[in-house]
Amino acid sequence: MRTADYIRLILLAAIWGASFLFMRIAASEFGAINTAFLRVFFGFLGLAFILLILKSSVKFEGKFKHSLILGVINSGLPFFMYCLAARWLPAGYSAILNATTPLMGALTGFAFFGEKLSTRKWGGVILGLIGIMVITTVGESRSNDETIAGVVACLMATGCYGVAGFLTRSWILNKGGLDPKTVAFGSQIGATLFLLPFFIWSTTTGPSIDWLQGEVWASILAVGIICTAFAYILYFRLIADIGPLRTLTVTFLIPPFAVLWGYLALGETINEGFIIGALIVCVSVWLVVTPGKNTAAMKSEVTK
Repeated sequence: MRTADYIRLILLAAIWGASFLFMRIAASEFGAINTAFLRVFFGFLGLAFILLILKSSVKFEGKFKHSLILGVINSGLPFFMYCLAARWLPAGYSAILNATTPLMGALTGFAFFGEKLSTRKWGGVILGLIGIMVITTVGESRSNDETIAGVVACLMATGCYGVAGFLTRSWILNKGGLDPKTVAFGSQIGATLFLLPFFIWSTTTGPSIDWLQGEVWASILAVGIICTAFAYILYFRLIADIGPLRTLTVTFLIPPFAVLWGYLALGETINEGFIIGALIVCVSVWLVVTPGKNTAAMKSEVTK
């Protein structure tokens, strides 16, 4: 990996770490469905503006349908799941559960894309499950129905991310590739169209909402334009440059940023269960995403 790739990973982690804070602020006031829709909608508008400013031509080259579907899997569904979780979990908890994305990516690759899992990676997956159990059950009365629901929602979101990473490689990269800005733009169109009916249903049949809240709208605009539009250009560029599994290592760096932003903005704190579980999850992800000695040696021989 180049120095520029590391810089983009850190920047992406800081941005996505802040997204959990913004979703927590907005979802508690506007609701999960509305927040998820507004995030992808402003993500779509932000990308459209970026493409207009850069005078970039949008050519899907026969991959428009796949870009739309990727938007549902990689944005629409997981954003809704995280908005649900944001109503029950502190930002740091959602972020460390988001770090299980490489684990889900490994399981998805094994189950559906012919990827092999070594003993080391299987150990990482099992250890990751133990870490999740510790986060959920150890500490200050964290084992309750809402916490369990929040954890399940986060894991469903990471499962979507795991699938989307490999589908991006299969549908986009292995078929000639596509400009990352175009993939990001198409994905937000798909996510917006997917969530639009639910948004209409929520606003017409759900409880009344005070829409005149400046702080909440600031969070919506930030999570839509910065954490979605700008971040997804970085994300798809990284997938194209360093591959899906390496790109998913960004989740290592997201939790510290999420905890920091949550503490600074909302005064959120963490307990001993979170710290222990987070360390276990980080070790498990490290086992999954780093090559073993045999793999490294084989690569060294190939490059000699």
